[in-house]
Amino acid sequence: MKLYCMKRLGCDTLCFMPKKQSLPLPAARALRELGRDLALARRRRGISTEDMAARLFIGRSTLWRLEKGDPNVSLGTLATAAFVLQLNDRLAGLAAPAQDALGLKLDEERLPRRIRRKQA
Repeated sequence: MKLYCMKRLGCDTLCFMPKKQSLPLPAARALRELGRDLALARRRRGISTEDMAARLFIGRSTLWRLEKGDPNVSLGTLATAAFVLQLNDRLAGLAAPAQDALGLKLDEERLPRRIRRKQA
């Protein structure tokens, strides 16, 4: 477990606290890829960082963090960016039940092997 010193945060006493859990590596990679894809989509549409930030009602530094895949950028900012870039249909289908392979497989496993008629 990694530790960090509270003195860096302005604390007067020297003490160590456990560092926050980080994002799982596959999730962090997916966010970085999403950020790169958003940056590419913005550039393909010829939208400058200044214009894009204004359309999202955020600062350029927040846009830069979004495009780098920072997990601390709000989901609302991501949704608005997808809307501005006309990619919101993809965002809506992110967890679509029809595309959930694991969920479909689990549902299939839960089905009974045979169904018996009820006797009257």
